[in-house]
Formats: sequence, C-alpha cells, structure tokens
Amino acid sequence: MHGLTALDLARIQFGFTVSFHILFPAITIGLACFLAFLEARWLRTQDPVYRTLYQFWIKIFSINFGMGVVSGLVMAYEFGTNWSGFSQFAGGITGPLLTYEVLTAFFLEAGFLGVMLFGWNRVGPGLHFFSTVMVALGTMISSTWILASNSWMHTPAGYAIVAGKVVPTDWLEVIFNPSFPYRLAHMVIAALLSTALFVAASSAWQLLHGRAVPAARKMLSLAMWMVLITAPIQAMVGDAHGLNTLKHQPAKIAALEGHWNTAAKDDKNGFPLIVFGIPDMEREETRYAIEIPRLGSLILTHSLDGQIRGLKDFPKEDRPNATVLFFTFRVMVGLGVAMIAFGLLGWALRRNGALYRSKAFLRLAVAMGPTGLIALLAGWMTTEIGRQPWVVYGLQRTRDAVSAHAAGPVALSLALFVVVYFVCFGVGIRYMLKLASAGPAPDAHPHPHPNDRPSYGPGSVVPAAIAAASAPQAMARHGHRES
Repeated sequence: MHGLTALDLARIQFGFTVSFHILFPAITIGLACFLAFLEARWLRTQDPVYRTLYQFWIKIFSINFGMGVVSGLVMAYEFGTNWSGFSQFAGGITGPLLTYEVLTAFFLEAGFLGVMLFGWNRVGPGLHFFSTVMVALGTMISSTWILASNSWMHTPAGYAIVAGKVVPTDWLEVIFNPSFPYRLAHMVIAALLSTALFVAASSAWQLLHGRAVPAARKMLSLAMWMVLITAPIQAMVGDAHGLNTLKHQPAKIAALEGHWNTAAKDDKNGFPLIVFGIPDMEREETRYAIEIPRLGSLILTHSLDGQIRGLKDFPKEDRPNATVLFFTFRVMVGLGVAMIAFGLLGWALRRNGALYRSKAFLRLAVAMGPTGLIALLAGWMTTEIGRQPWVVYGLQRTRDAVSAHAAGPVALSLALFVVVYFVCFGVGIRYMLKLASAGPAPDAHPHPHPNDRPSYGPGSVVPAAIAAASAPQAMARHGHRES
C-alpha cells in the first residue's frame, strides 16, 4: 500500500466493506419476498411443493440475513472511526435517518423473524404467514431509509448550514429528495432480479444433476417469470434514473459516457455513443473510441440532436474518475442487456416446452447466477465513484470528511478487514452455495402427525431446526377439508 494516503485507504476500506455488505441485503430483500409468495401459494393451494421450497429457501435466507446484519454493523462504526468529518458535518441528517431504519425496519424484522424461522409448527398458519410478510416488509422499509440517506448525499435538499454543520429544515424534502424515488426503485428491482437469477441458477444446477426435480422445475419456472418481468422494467427505471442524474450530477454523466467536449449551441449533429474506449484523464480525451453517431443523444436526451456538457466544462478538481466510471457503467448495462435476453430466451423455451430439458439453457442459467450481483456492484461503484470528489454533493468534499488518521493505522485495519471478511464471510457464502446446489430434501412425510415437534437441544443450529420442522398446517387444512 506504498504511496497511498489515509484518505485513499479510508475510501478503499469503506468501498471494500460496503461491497461485501450490499450483496447480503440484496438477497435478503429478494428471498423475503420470495418466501412470502411461496407461503401464500402453499396456504392457497396446499401443494406440498410450495411448502418444500419454503423450508428449503428459509435456510439460505437465515444464513444470508445473519451475514447481512453483521457486515452492516461494521459500516456504522466506520462513520465514526474513518469519517468523523462527515459525521460532524452531516450527522444531523444521516443520523436520524439511520435511527429511523433501526426503530422501524430492524425492530420489525427482529420481532417477527423468530416466528418466521421457528414457528412453522408452533403458531397458527395465519400468524406464521403474517410474520413472513412482516419480515419482507421490514426489508423494504430498511431499504427506504438507507436509500433516503444515500440519495440525500447525492441530491441534498431540505437543509440549512448553521455554524458549519447541516441541519434539517424540512424532513419531507430531506427524505423525498430529487434522486430518492429513482434510487429506491432501482435498488429494489435489482434485489428482486439478482435473487431471481440466484434461484434460477440453483434450480438449473439441480435439474442438471437430477435432484429434487419437481421442486427444481417449480423454482426455475418462478425465477424465469421474475427475470422476464423485472429485467425490462429495470432498464426503464435505469433510463429515468439517468435523466435525473443528468439534471443533478451532469459531471457524472459526462464521465461515464467518456464525453469531453461541450458542443456549440448551434450544433444539430447530436453526440455519439462511445461503445468502447479508454478515457484518459490527463490527455482529456477518450482513446481508441468506437462510436455510434447520435445514439448518445437519443439515449440521454431522447432526441437525435440533444447535447450534454462535456467533462472539460467542469474544473479538474470537480471531475470524477472517468476511466473507472466508463467501464463500471458498461459492465452494469451490458449485464442488464444479457438479463433481458436471458429472460426472453427462457420465455421462448417455455413456449416450446423445452425450458426444463435444454441442457445448454440450464448451463446458461447456472452461469447467469452471479450476474445480478455483479451488475449490482458495478452500479453502486458507478453511482458512488461518480459522486466524487464530493461526499455530500456540492457541500462537502471527501477530503474534508475523512478523520485525521495517519496512513499506517488505516492500512493495518484494512488488511485485517480483508483477512477477516474473506475467512468469515467466505465460509458463510460457501455454505450457502452448498445448500443452494444440494436442493430441497425429498418430502417423505407430506402430512405429519399434528403433535410432532422438532427437538431444540443446546447443539441445534438454525438450518437444522428449520429442516426438522414439520407442517401441521397441512394436516389441519387437510382434516378440515375432509370434515
């Protein structure tokens, strides 16, 4: 880490920890909604496949939820240790928003999570389903508060600066700041899409290996419908988000497009879309550019002759890193296009009756499994690096937000974070993937005796307890229907 300043190391550390963390909430949001859907279908149809899928995915959900909570706590401490300047300047806004997240979403999830995990055969079916829905709702509320705080840092509103600190003047403007609706929609859809691809990969792997075929077919069917629906919607939301960013953060748009020169007012030729190139920050040009004429104008301004400001129109100290943004943005968009094509391919195979038989498609589904999370990371890198050199856009520069540390201690803590994260979360992710690839256990007893109860000894663990849970809900409804 020779040559890196404390500011550089603090940015790397926060980027590393948040990149690990964001993967877990994304899957948590998607799986919580998926579990609520599965239980609703089970209660309505009494089809044992839905119950089997619920009890299978709740194991993975519980592991993922735990890792998300632990990794999220670390970032809260980093605000105080590495970014005390930011906390002092903007804590009057971000502190209450994060507190609201704890008081609403976290308490809601914690209150009903135990019933959701361990109450399948201990409470009534209505209460258990209500608990699942409340946990899913809690993940959505959590996303709302977190995205409100993050969006305010990009498009601050409803504030005043008093004695060098930000104070709120209108909380509705703070929460519903100009970029908040677009960021919230973009993130929630990304979570649903990433989870659908994960579920599709799991089911495809099981079908390729002949495991749990009825349940795997149902999983693949549900996942592919979700991909087909959400991938195009995500593209439309992303387009609206881009227009909003062009209005409020034009330097970011110029950087990710590799666009340097502002056209003359009477130029009616529009500007091209640079498909590939290497933006050079020193030479102020995009080298080896491969362009499509006017397509940039059509995408960004929805007209063939529209123009945007080039990077040269902004002072050098206010420009984000175009070299990085250019490629992270194209990774996100390229994978998004691939997801749309994947959903359409699945729909075509479904119509031909080959969705579950085509080994080539099943292998493709396995390969597409991580693409949602990769696109999610690329998108967050684009939006956060694009905000630089500001930590609160237009109000506080990142160099003014960092704590007064020497580079050595920050480098040491970063190295420790890397080791601990890869060991601890690596083990958790590996176990989660192992469960996902194994598939649900065969349902040998679809209607257990209503008095059966799992045993919870001191050595029990969450996955084992869930796997051992029986389903007297099915027995109760079965007997009621026969009577």
